[in-house]
Amino acid sequence: MVRAAHREQSEIITEYVNLPDVPARSRLSKAGEETPAAAGRKLFRLVAVSFGLLCILQVILNISLRFALYKKTSGIEIFCNNMSETDELRKLADHYFQQGWIYMRPSLYYISSTRKTWKDSRKDCLQRGADLVIIDSEEEQDFTRMFHKLMWIGLTEGGRKGEWQWVDGTPLTTSYWGPGEPNDFEGKTEDCVEIKFHDNKNSWNDIPCDDLNFWICEKKVTL
Repeated sequence: MVRAAHREQSEIITEYVNLPDVPARSRLSKAGEETPAAAGRKLFRLVAVSFGLLCILQVILNISLRFALYKKTSGIEIFCNNMSETDELRKLADHYFQQGWIYMRPSLYYISSTRKTWKDSRKDCLQRGADLVIIDSEEEQDFTRMFHKLMWIGLTEGGRKGEWQWVDGTPLTTSYWGPGEPNDFEGKTEDCVEIKFHDNKNSWNDIPCDDLNFWICEKKVTL
């Protein structure tokens, strides 16, 4: 009986020792594959990463759509390239961007989608807290030509013939007149100036102020 009892006890111990590692085996299926729980955790991580990438792609897409038009011209820093200056400037430019403005240091610009006389065009700019553009650099001249429109600029002939001045009262010093301009073509009174988009950098043209044209407003940014 002692032997029998001893043998029975040994068998019980052996069975206990050889019990399967339940936690370890629960991680894998019989075929060595992950259990649904482990696969679920991996799926959750994959979904989280995918969602993050989707958000990044959405931001890139939004920015690309906004600035696709203005990145066509090389060598000109426009809106998004200049938005690293200050948080206040970013907020300000974004506010104006929603209203159709474009930023090129140090000004905001609005390009009309309709035609008006020079006087009415300036009135529209003033109502927007701006004025017709004053072109005082070669960079700004190139920038205004990139929109491929005939547009009023803030230059008119003063009280005396041949004296041109900007809307802020300053006299014209550096000009970009087209060949043979200004000329009062065919004896007309041409006291207002439009900008053309020809390949020639010198693209200003004097025309009658009552002609209908697109226009470009300029608003200086001061922070």
